[in-house]
Amino acid sequence: MRVGSEGASWGPAVEVDTPGGAVRLARAPSVHMKAWNPEVPHPGSCSHLIHRLGSERAGGGGGGRVVRERDYLGIKTDRLVLTPEGRKKKMGNSDTKLNFRKAVIQLTTKTQPVEATDDAFWDQFWADTATSVQDVFALVPAAEIRAVREESPSNLATLCYKAVEKLVQGADSGCPSEKEKQIVLNCTRLLTRILPYIFEDPDWRGFFWSTVPGAGRAGADEGDDDNARPLAESLLLAIADLLFCPDFTVQSHRKGGPDTAEDIQSLDSCEYIWEAGVGFAQSPPLNYIHDLNRTELLKLLLTCFSEAMYLPPSSENNILNPWVTFFCSTDNRHALPLFTSLLNVVCAYDPVGYGIPYNHLLFSDYREQLVEHAVQILIVALEHEGGVAASSPPLEGPNSTAALEDQDPVGPDNLFVNYLSRIHREEDYHFILKGVARLLTNPLIQTYLPNSTKKIQFHQELLVLFWKLCDFNKKFLFFVLKSSDVLDVLVPILYYLNDARADQSRVGLMHIGVFILLLLSGERNFGVRLNKPYSVRVPMDIPVFTGTHADLLIVVFHKIITSGHQRLQPLFDCLLTIVVNVSPYLKSLSMVAANKLLHLLEAFSTPWFLFSASQNHHLVFFLLEVFNNIIQYQFDGNCNLVYAIIRKRNVFHQLANLPSDTSSIQKALQRKKKSPDAISRTNSQEAVSMEGSRPAVPAEPGTLKTSLIATPGIDKLTEKSQVSEDGTMVSVQQTDSPQTPSDNGGIAGASDTESNSGRDNEDVFYTETERRRLSSVSSVSQWTPTPDWVLSWKTKLPLQTIMRLLQVLVPQVEKICIDKGLTDESEILKFLQHGTLVGLLPVPHPILIRKYQANAGTAMWFRTYMWGVIYLRNVDPPIWYDTDVKLFEIQRV
Repeated sequence: MRVGSEGASWGPAVEVDTPGGAVRLARAPSVHMKAWNPEVPHPGSCSHLIHRLGSERAGGGGGGRVVRERDYLGIKTDRLVLTPEGRKKKMGNSDTKLNFRKAVIQLTTKTQPVEATDDAFWDQFWADTATSVQDVFALVPAAEIRAVREESPSNLATLCYKAVEKLVQGADSGCPSEKEKQIVLNCTRLLTRILPYIFEDPDWRGFFWSTVPGAGRAGADEGDDDNARPLAESLLLAIADLLFCPDFTVQSHRKGGPDTAEDIQSLDSCEYIWEAGVGFAQSPPLNYIHDLNRTELLKLLLTCFSEAMYLPPSSENNILNPWVTFFCSTDNRHALPLFTSLLNVVCAYDPVGYGIPYNHLLFSDYREQLVEHAVQILIVALEHEGGVAASSPPLEGPNSTAALEDQDPVGPDNLFVNYLSRIHREEDYHFILKGVARLLTNPLIQTYLPNSTKKIQFHQELLVLFWKLCDFNKKFLFFVLKSSDVLDVLVPILYYLNDARADQSRVGLMHIGVFILLLLSGERNFGVRLNKPYSVRVPMDIPVFTGTHADLLIVVFHKIITSGHQRLQPLFDCLLTIVVNVSPYLKSLSMVAANKLLHLLEAFSTPWFLFSASQNHHLVFFLLEVFNNIIQYQFDGNCNLVYAIIRKRNVFHQLANLPSDTSSIQKALQRKKKSPDAISRTNSQEAVSMEGSRPAVPAEPGTLKTSLIATPGIDKLTEKSQVSEDGTMVSVQQTDSPQTPSDNGGIAGASDTESNSGRDNEDVFYTETERRRLSSVSSVSQWTPTPDWVLSWKTKLPLQTIMRLLQVLVPQVEKICIDKGLTDESEILKFLQHGTLVGLLPVPHPILIRKYQANAGTAMWFRTYMWGVIYLRNVDPPIWYDTDVKLFEIQRV
């Protein structure tokens, strides 16, 4: 990059290196706009329309006449009918679009570089236009951006530089006039359109990180080229400033008239936080113009961060996003107020509002768009290697934001992660948890009037945010589990899991829901909370039952395993690990849930299923561990489960006597091919589904979905901890033990690929054609069961406790039935309820909990999932559609 001295009134001319060679740019002076007169409303503003309507009603010829319309819902409405003069005015707007389109065509057809000093040319893109973001996307086609990038790179470089420069000028001046505000919005929209095409070309990726002399760092000498700021930094700092720009994105605090404009550089943005909540008590009045402007700027910020989409997934977790790293560093003086603004806007949002039916059809909710972008920015910006941010000291003081300003950041360099990990006040935790639970529960709200309440669509982003809150702030996790409020998050998660189970475009949603439950299940309190009776009847297509939240969890998990999409099979281990983790604390399972658990054991312990893949037997180990935990630690209240075990005792006897010779193995595998209905889901005694529920349906053909990388196996996802007598957890070394299904190298090999060929044999619940197809897939893996292999795990099956229980109780139950001629279950249950096995069972085994542990595999999975959701959810305008994304593939169902 070289600096010249031409263009005295312009400051130094510069040359920036681009893939197409050096480009001459000149730095413009700051422009002093004519002061805006508030007496004359700006054309196109609401006040202008009212101003005009007023003059028309008074007989003024404003280009239109008012016609009284009929009543609509009892509200008298007026309609403005345009006269010929009025039509001419309206055409002015289409003229600006035409001029903008002409400028784009000029840019694509010019073969010679346009000088950066040619204001007349560059101003066409932002000065006189009033184009919406949708217009910009329509008027700047992808093919033309790529053509300029390839054929006249210097013009594309100048366009980006000039647009960023306009944003920097707007941030410096504070956008006092309407014209300056419009220029900032136009540049914001244009950059949102162009950036993805810069990122998709590896040669251009460094362009925004090249320096532009004159755009110096604060406190540096203007002429010092070493202190020049990269374009990316100037852009990010300008966006941050503009997000706290009085009368543009925040309410002005000035006391005097318009002449006493606030100096944006000396403004303390902590006093302008967007919403009350964490660290801020005042709730500023709602202003939909401010919300719209914030949303446009956040859209551009999200686009800046999206460079991550154009890099292939990598197993190295230390590759941080440079845009996020800079934006969340101490260079950004607004990092703290922006973090709290985003978090508070999300957690304070109530989509139902005043609860008036159909109100979302009558009024546009500008806050919803802002909330969606806020939560997307938060989950992307909360990026941290390793995921251990809990070491940061807490936010101290009555007003957290003020106290934080004076402290040097300790802990993670990413200030968003740092601040999140330091939130510590109970009222802040309460505010966050209530807000997240309210939004997650919103799509479940049932009303008697169909579609009468607004349903949010950003529950996947909320789940990622909740995950990051629990992962980065362990005190928040403990707060969540301290009361039964955790159930307000559990029920919606189970609803989403059940609803999405048959839809292959929502496999990612299934994973994030299960990961959150796995994280929660590692804590004793979660198991204890599950004992609360389940009374809220959320309509789900599951059997009706009377019981606790633990019953709900087991019934939904059974439904996922028996009737879910086949790509969910890698999750079976996770689902059963969650049940194992909570099982020592479950005081009383319902008969429905007890039967579901035994149906799963029956399905997973058939010889042909056990011999079909090298790690299928792990599922049996998990289920046996569940039964052992409940018998040893919660026998008293669990007569339903004990009764179900007695009724299905032959399943345990068959397991104990599982044949392991070669001919029996072959016979079992042959039987699988002959009798496709060896186990059908009817065995699970499906009851009537809940009233008002709809069955889970597959994705509509043609639905777009994004690919996901595979998740690590359960042995990589978790680490074992033993619960000691005082309730504390002690980490356990990973070794083979009869109680754990980690023999034979665990399932690492199996779960490292998404198709998981070994897993594809968990086809217990599929039709014959699916079964045949899956059999052929599994044969590719070239694995065959041997007698030695069967014996290696059969001898470790933890059957002693259950066999002892059967040995003691079966004769007693049979005797009662014969003596009293009983055929009634309730009498037997009453007997079991008052029975005891004290002193008759083997010594209780220590409780083993498998706690989630952060690892590079899941970190990368989260990155792909999160960006896939953001890609698919931003369709108006479709920011990344049809660009060469590398992080995932876009597929049609």
